[in-house]
Amino acid sequence: MPGKWMRIFQAKAAKLNRGDSWRLEFDDSIVPNKPPFGWKQCQRGGFARFSCSKCRRSWPSGRAMVVFHMRLTGRQGTVKVRPLRQNCKECSDAPMEKAHFSPTDINVLLDHLMEKIGVKFYNEMPAKKEYKEHFKRELNGPHEASHCEACKQGVCTWRKRGF
Repeated sequence: MPGKWMRIFQAKAAKLNRGDSWRLEFDDSIVPNKPPFGWKQCQRGGFARFSCSKCRRSWPSGRAMVVFHMRLTGRQGTVKVRPLRQNCKECSDAPMEKAHFSPTDINVLLDHLMEKIGVKFYNEMPAKKEYKEHFKRELNGPHEASHCEACKQGVCTWRKRGF
């Protein structure tokens, strides 16, 4: 999974044209809403698939949350990313599972991140466009807040919007 993210991120970061170098790192120790001093946060929900390592059940989610912490020091930018996890509602004591994002969904998440980098580090104005679903998807069933790490940490868009 990190390879897809890295390739897409590097292509988008190269278009910033600011003379700065940016790198992406996965970091499972990121705590949402608590970036270290000097770091900024961006978070975004998107579509992903999850698969249970116990029973092999898989499910889609339109509420797969990703938290980014970023900073620019000198000419070097660093983005740390943590996709939040979900667990299986069918298995007892199911482990939290990592999200699997398609390249299209990674692109959507990283487009949003690049806009935030522009705003937070280069004083760009936010785009005056609405982020809409990039395509419609049918999701059966309600969001399972008790199986969502983002809900448990208070950063899930489901909880904020009250769906």
